Amino acid sequence: MRRHRFYVSPKTAELEQTFWVHDDALRNQWLRVLRYRQGDEVVLFNGIDTERLYKLARVEPDGVQLELVTEFERKLPSKHVYLFFSLLKKDKNDWVLQKCTELGVRNFVPIIAERSEKTGFNLERAEKIVIEAAEQCGRSDIPQLREPLSLDTALAEYKDKVELFVADEALQSAGYQLPTTLNPLGVFVGPEGGWTGSELELFTQNGLGHLHLGSLTLRAETASIAASSRILL
Repeated sequence: MRRHRFYVSPKTAELEQTFWVHDDALRNQWLRVLRYRQGDEVVLFNGIDTERLYKLARVEPDGVQLELVTEFERKLPSKHVYLFFSLLKKDKNDWVLQKCTELGVRNFVPIIAERSEKTGFNLERAEKIVIEAAEQCGRSDIPQLREPLSLDTALAEYKDKVELFVADEALQSAGYQLPTTLNPLGVFVGPEGGWTGSELELFTQNGLGHLHLGSLTLRAETASIAASSRILL
């Protein structure tokens, strides 16, 4: 039987030797959706320092008691990558969050670019997407999210903290090399209409390197995944 993984926030419960879970959402998933019974096992992780296998020791109307079976080694992304992705239309943002979580992006920073057709960002929905993706893919941490920033604000805030790159055909240059540093890396990916001339000039003024994604024109959501993959894999 496949063991399902679940993120348990430290605000919900501490992953101790034996503890009770009273969270309605978790209990509903275990007992009604997956139809777990006493003696079944689940993998729990807190996104910080712990991943463990537990057994459902007791099932009561108001809670489930869990007992520790064994510790698991945590699986973490090999690099610390920031994805600065321009907000997209419809469900394309969801797709970027899900797939780039699976690849190993640690920080998502949504950007409102000059050609962004969407400026709203549902942070609560985004958090649910990255948690579910982390549960599914086996990583033991949860990516960090934040509210959208303007491009100049993002550059000012991160340029001294993260080695930054931009993925754009207009900035292709000779002598390109994939970064090999162990320091945090960040890549900017533009909206459907691409970066404007003034935005490209801003990247040049701030000394961003260029991340080459090939000779074909990619959709914005595909570019986010390709850029993340180029750095992480």
